[in-house]
Amino acid sequence: MPNSTAISLSNVHLSLGDGAGRVHILKGIDLEIETGASVGLVGPSGSGKSTLLMVMAGLERADEGSVKVAGSELGPLSEDQLARFRGRNVGIIFQSFHLVPNMTALENVAVPLELDGHADAFAKAAAELEAVGLGHRLNHYPAQMSGGEQQRVAVARALVAEPAILIADEPTGNLDETTGGQIVELMFAAQRDRGTTLVLVTHDPGLAAQCDRTIRVRSGGIEERVPREEASA
Repeated sequence: MPNSTAISLSNVHLSLGDGAGRVHILKGIDLEIETGASVGLVGPSGSGKSTLLMVMAGLERADEGSVKVAGSELGPLSEDQLARFRGRNVGIIFQSFHLVPNMTALENVAVPLELDGHADAFAKAAAELEAVGLGHRLNHYPAQMSGGEQQRVAVARALVAEPAILIADEPTGNLDETTGGQIVELMFAAQRDRGTTLVLVTHDPGLAAQCDRTIRVRSGGIEERVPREEASA
């Protein structure tokens, strides 16, 4: 049986910056997220929610405490081990797409599989782009696509390695309401159909309310856990 806990954080602290400018961002975070759940992180700007998301993704290292994701303790891993772990277990969607401008949609999506040595990287990438409705845009570059299309490419790239965890930081922040809604549907379809654990940061109460759980972050700590029926109140 798979572990019923996808993400477990215990007494996690993180400070960023140097010297007098060093800021204590995360302050003793304790959090467990169940496998297959969808969780929305909400809170004021500067509350630490995006930093918390990056710790879960293995893109920021905690100064103190335990971070366990998809059955692996991240603290002891080297940078190379952490990169391999992310490539196989965590898909990441950013607000600003983060596509490589001189690569086609197909090449952008194939990158994670190529880095992991998959011989069929391009075939899988093409299938994933087809699944997000971009089968006709395989050979287009990011500059030739709309923002919504670029974010679809980013979703396909995040999902192509079939990760256990899907992390999204303001995934609809640069999109209009209709296009954003389409991206949300793609993410929740992955969570539902593939059993992926979805964790997202959002300022949109409507999006947060679609998640199984909403967690409010304030001043580097978890203020409260909001049941779904109260998240949009």
